[in-house]
Order: sequence, then C-alpha cells, then structure tokens
Amino acid sequence: MSKAFASQADLADKKITFEQLSPHCWAYTAEGDPNSGVIIGDDFIMVSDATATPAMARDLIQQIRKVSDKPIKYVLLTHYHAVRVLGASAYFAEGATEIIASQGTLELIRERGAQDMQSEMERFPRLFRGAESVPGLTWPSMVIGGGDAVKGEKPGKLSINLGGVVVQIWSPGHGHTRGDTIAWVEEEKVLFSGDLVEYEAGVYTGDAQLEEWPATLEALRALKAEYIVPGRGEAMKGNADVNKALDYTKRWVTTLFQAGKEAAAAGMDLKAAMAHTRKSMDPVFGHVFIYEHCLPFDVSRAYDEAKGIKNPRIWTAERDMEMWKSLQG
Repeated sequence: MSKAFASQADLADKKITFEQLSPHCWAYTAEGDPNSGVIIGDDFIMVSDATATPAMARDLIQQIRKVSDKPIKYVLLTHYHAVRVLGASAYFAEGATEIIASQGTLELIRERGAQDMQSEMERFPRLFRGAESVPGLTWPSMVIGGGDAVKGEKPGKLSINLGGVVVQIWSPGHGHTRGDTIAWVEEEKVLFSGDLVEYEAGVYTGDAQLEEWPATLEALRALKAEYIVPGRGEAMKGNADVNKALDYTKRWVTTLFQAGKEAAAAGMDLKAAMAHTRKSMDPVFGHVFIYEHCLPFDVSRAYDEAKGIKNPRIWTAERDMEMWKSLQG
C-alpha cells in the first residue's frame, strides 16, 4: 500500500513549549515540528525562524507578549524554506523593521523560493494553518554578504545589540542548504542553529550540501555551546547534550551520504538506492518523527550529489509527487 504523501496524514497538533534557557534566550519548540528561537533584550527582540504563516507566527507572538512588551525589531531567516520564513509579515505590526538573511539564502529565494513555497504547502498542510494570510515570498531587508566558507572565504558576520545582549549572526558553512545562518549569543553560550542541527527527528536533506555538512557541524561544536535550539527536537541543555544533537545530525548525514555513494558506485537506480539506504538508516532512525517523510527526499539528494550534482535540483510539487510514487508507492 502506498504511504500517504509526505506529512499529509499528520493532522494532530503538537504540544507547544516556550521555555527560558538563559537570561535573554528562549526556545519555542513543538515535539518535532519546526522550532523558533527568541532573544529578548532590554530594547529590542529578535526572532530566529518566523514560522510558516502569519497566523502561526501570531501564536509565537502571543507567547512572547507574556514575558515582554519590547518591539520585535529583528527576524532572522536561518535559511529559505517556506515553513521557516512565510510567517515573517506578522512581525511588522510588532515593530519589525529588519528581516535578516545570508547572501546564500537570498540567492536561493530568487532561484527557487516560489517552487519551494508551493511544494512545502502541499507536503505539510498542518504546518501551514492560515496559508491564505501569507502575502507572498519573504524577502530579507538586511543581507549578510559573501563569506562562502567552502571557497575559503571568511564568513560575513553581523553583531546586533538588543540592549544588554549581543547576537552574532553568520553562516558557518554549507549543510542543510548553502545559505544556512546561525544566531549565537556568546555571553550566554546559546546557539540557534536552524535546521543545521536536529535531534530525535527526521533530518531533511533534500536541498543539502551533504559533503560539506559534517565540517559545518564541527565548526558549531567548536563554539562549545551550553544550549542549542535545533531546527527540530527539544532544546538541549548542557554541552554534553548539545554534542548529542550534533552527533545525531552528523550520523544521519554521513550514514545517508555513504549509502548514496555506494548506490551510485554500484550503478543502482533510485528505487534500488532507496532500498539500499534503508538497510543502514531504518535500524537507527526509523522510529523518529517525520522519518518516512524525509527519507525519499533525502535519498534522492544523496544519490544526486554522489553522482556529481552539487547544486540541488529544484523541488516542485510535480517532482515531489513523481518521486514519492516511485519510492514510497
């Protein structure tokens, strides 16, 4: 029997947790659904990852307003995926004047943002509650230029003082996408990683740079964070648990890519590559949230990259369905 497409059968709401990690940093998590981070200064607030729709962003805003009435001046896009960015317009009424992204993320929005928006809305209907409130693509107003670590360049870095707390923003390297951007509160050792790091949830790699991702994770490890808000999964507290999340993500990425390389070298077709990958992935990760959703997209990307396709092919709603019928039918 064919599995329901992506997360179309996932209709149960998740329990939302809004918890304080340090004097200025908060985590907004939801049992494996996409997370957001909040940094509350004496003067301004920053939100890392805007949520999928303005209607869903207002749920986060409601939580913030229980603890602070400061303007939510800054919204950080850790990458371009629709489920992370399309809620940004809700923050304008709360004082937002800057939407921040890396140059790589801006390029990806230009290149494939419209296709990604349609694709993700069909994959995750529950996560796009109030989709009619989305005014269109989210465009950054403040872009952190250059700094491609893969080319040996020093990453562009932005420091923002929210009043009593400074947030450092930069791209540590390629991984989940080629535009991944983090927020780092050094004084409190809190890292907001976006989907570069996940924990006990599916690691979506459909638009990834798998070869470079492990080195990027090691760059994050070198920060010696005491707290991390991953893209999915619970906020991790204590450096040992931060490293558990880094290790989890690294194991997923390396196991997946190794299987993709083996499949490509053996001349397997994509369906055979999926079966081969399951042998190493299912026993370790088969139990986690959105595993069956992520795996066919992940195998497709690993197989492509192993065959030399460095720039991920664009996912469209039509390509999604074609691939799904082939691999999960």
